[in-house]
Amino acid sequence: MVKSPIRVSGTGNNVYTLRLNNKFCSCRKWQTYTLPCSHVLAVCRENESRTDGYIPEIYSRQMYIKTYQANFHPVLNENFWRDVPFNLTFYPPNMKNERCRK
Repeated sequence: MVKSPIRVSGTGNNVYTLRLNNKFCSCRKWQTYTLPCSHVLAVCRENESRTDGYIPEIYSRQMYIKTYQANFHPVLNENFWRDVPFNLTFYPPNMKNERCRK
């Protein structure tokens, strides 16, 4: 359990329940954003433990390098596009005004 400090504005002093093994915090930020919330970081700082085990692998340096190691080829000008064997038809969007809306 982590208790947030009281702020000058009078907010704070909330108690949050943590389950590090399940990657759960009652503030729900950890589950929502998949990154450790401030409460997890506070527990890790207090226990002098690392936060690496709580950060998803997709945010690791290795995954960042893998993402950008492939060659990217720019899309060429329309003159280089192949012809397609069908016609594309575009219809204008329905712009009818509904009642009470401008």
